Amino acid sequence: MTDYVFLAAAAFVAGMIDAVVGGGGLIQIPALFSAFPNASMGTLLGTNKLASVCGTSAAAVGFARKVKLQWSTAAPAAMAAFAFAFIGAFTVTQIPSEFMRKLLPFILVAVAIYTYRKKDFGSVHAPMHVGGKEKGIAILVGAGIGFYDGFFGPGTGSFLVFLFVRFFGFDFLGASAVAKIVNVACNIAAILWFGYSSELLWKLAAVMAVCNVLGSLLGIRLAIRHGSGFVRKIFLVVVSALILKSIYDAFLR
Repeated sequence: MTDYVFLAAAAFVAGMIDAVVGGGGLIQIPALFSAFPNASMGTLLGTNKLASVCGTSAAAVGFARKVKLQWSTAAPAAMAAFAFAFIGAFTVTQIPSEFMRKLLPFILVAVAIYTYRKKDFGSVHAPMHVGGKEKGIAILVGAGIGFYDGFFGPGTGSFLVFLFVRFFGFDFLGASAVAKIVNVACNIAAILWFGYSSELLWKLAAVMAVCNVLGSLLGIRLAIRHGSGFVRKIFLVVVSALILKSIYDAFLR
C-alpha cells in the first residue's frame, strides 16, 4: 500500500512537469525502479508508458482547447514518430545503446546553452514553414525523435519542445502543445511493444494514470496562465536535471 501511495504521488508530479515541457520520466521511472527493484526493465518501462500516455493525452486535449494546435506539423510528425518508435525499439534489441548513453549529456548541454543564451528563443509564435516543406520537416523530426524514443528515450518530450521551437518557429507554449501529440504516438508504440514482450502491472498503471492525468491538468493550467516565459524557465530546469542524471547514468553509475 505504501508503494502505491509513493508511486501515485510521483505520477502526479511527473504528470504536472510532463504537461509543461516533458521530462516526467525523470520522476516516474526512478520511482518505479525504487519500488520494484526486482521487476524486469520491460515491465517497469511499459507500466510507466501506460501511466504516462494517459497524462500526455489529457495534456494534449487540454492544450487543444486553449492553444491553436498546428495540426499540419503535429499530424505528420506523430505518424512518423509512431512508426519509427517501433523501429527504434527493435534496433535496441540488436545494438547496445551505450554510445547514445554517453553522447546524451553533451547534446543536452548544447540544448541548454543555446536556449539560455537566446533570451527571446521561443517567446514569439511565428511558424516558419508551410505546405510540403512543413510536412517534410515534421516527418523528419517525428521519425528521428520516434526512433530515439524507442531506442533510448530519456528527455524525448523536452527534445520535441526544443525542436519545434528551433526548426518551426513556435513559441514554447505552442511547441509544448504539439509535442504532446507526438509524444502520445511514441507512447502508444512503446505500450504495444512492451505489452507484447513483457508482463505489465495493469492495476498499478491504472492508479498512476489517474494521478498522472490530475498532475497534467494542473500543469496545463500553470502553462496557460503564465505563458511561454514560464515554460522556457521550466524547460531549462528540466534539461539541467536531465544533464545531471544522464552524466550519472553514463559515467558514474
